[in-house]
Amino acid sequence: MAGRNGRTVRDLRRANRTVVLQRLYFDGPLSRFELGPVTGLSSGSVSNVVADLVTDGLIEEAGSVDSDGGRPRTLLRVAPASGHMIGVDVGETRVRVELFDLALTELARTERPLTPQRYDVEVIAGHIRDGISEVLADAGIAPERLLGVGIGVPGIVEHTADRGAVVHGQTIGWEAVPLEALLRAGSRLPDTVPYFIDNGAKTLGQAEMWFGGGRGARNAVVALFGSGVGACLVTPEVEHGRAVEWGHLTVRVRGRRCRCGALGCLEAYAGAGSLIDRWREGGGRPPEDTDEETALTALLAAAHPIEGTAADPVALAVLEETAEYLGAGLSDLINLFQPERILVGGWAGLQLGARFLPAVRRHAASYALRHPAEKVTIEMGRLGPDAVTVGAAILPLADFFARGGRRAEPEPAGPAPAWRAAVRGRAPR
Repeated sequence: MAGRNGRTVRDLRRANRTVVLQRLYFDGPLSRFELGPVTGLSSGSVSNVVADLVTDGLIEEAGSVDSDGGRPRTLLRVAPASGHMIGVDVGETRVRVELFDLALTELARTERPLTPQRYDVEVIAGHIRDGISEVLADAGIAPERLLGVGIGVPGIVEHTADRGAVVHGQTIGWEAVPLEALLRAGSRLPDTVPYFIDNGAKTLGQAEMWFGGGRGARNAVVALFGSGVGACLVTPEVEHGRAVEWGHLTVRVRGRRCRCGALGCLEAYAGAGSLIDRWREGGGRPPEDTDEETALTALLAAAHPIEGTAADPVALAVLEETAEYLGAGLSDLINLFQPERILVGGWAGLQLGARFLPAVRRHAASYALRHPAEKVTIEMGRLGPDAVTVGAAILPLADFFARGGRRAEPEPAGPAPAWRAAVRGRAPR
């Protein structure tokens, strides 16, 4: 039965289960007594929800604490072994696959390096499928126990009714790639295990907002700096974040050609590949026949050598120019969205690290409007190189919580019964 606001008793129970699970997950262990104030539920509702979740095996006892003159209060927490998720990072130089329990403790991982034909769709789909099988076998986890597989990819992700997630990755030559359908076609996973595919910058942002430097911020930008450049915008209106193609903002009219084909994109100046190309064009000597991570390490070593060795002036100039481009790019985000916090992540951002950040901050402040620039902090992300895979694993976890701790149910085959269509048609909007 639906109330005046269209919510049924089932909706209310699901919402109550969700809020209890989330508070125990982020703030636990907590007692039943403590759950009331932090969830806004009555003591009776808390008792009923906790009993349901204990019966379902989703929460467990975690010791006790003394109370004021009464019996010790039992502490509760989310049971780590009650669910498992896989996070996948389709990165610039490798495909990384990690298996986590419900507490996001890593149980197994594998990596597949990408060859010069690295963005061949079938090759990457094969890496993902094989990686999933490998981590499940290593941890001894049955595929049916998965809550889902989250995948972070480069490019724009479109979620369609007929083909699932479709990836538009112009910089890597992916045009309307039905990645979810490709994975389903050769998957060893049951059809009941859902895929959650999204932009890698968004999964990075999701991880930093849940567990890293973004915790507590209502308005933030998480910038991904690797071979490409991207960002995730989080606002009260977009709570779970929205990927923005920040790397393809034009920073120089008729400038360098970007991988996307356009001229003057931020990525053409601030992407790791661009740094290495500009070093080479200026007379530097990047190592040959190696990946971008190794080449960027060599550039940093040339610009900031060990004491007693002269710095490579070309490498130093490339880094200084890149800091200015990044600062100018961040100033646009500051002016447009007025975030309270900006976090820099991605493998290249982590390599450049704290040494690079003061110059980026200085340039961002000089290009941005004074009022929003004074209110923002620019820091490094805190979750390291696994942030994208952690964020990808959060996608099925967030869906699980939103369902009140119930697994996704597959859509029944064939057309819906006439009565269901009639009820949907009469449901309040």
